[in-house]
Amino acid sequence: MNRDTREIIREEPLWRDRILDALADGPHTVPEIAEAIGAPEREVMFWVMGMRKYGRLAELPGVSGEGYYRFQAVGASR
Repeated sequence: MNRDTREIIREEPLWRDRILDALADGPHTVPEIAEAIGAPEREVMFWVMGMRKYGRLAELPGVSGEGYYRFQAVGASR
């Protein structure tokens, strides 16, 4: 069951540290991040895009073998 998009977006600050922790060992795709934090890929995509928009994450050039971009944390501050 899909939750309301507004509800998912509101939760980004609650998941931010978990996402950054998942990226501590290097860049990962959205499915890899979702698996690491135990959250649905659809919701992780919203959070990752929000974090990217505000400069907390950056995507690497090129795509993985599955066609996903890899994301990495930007800077050390949370």
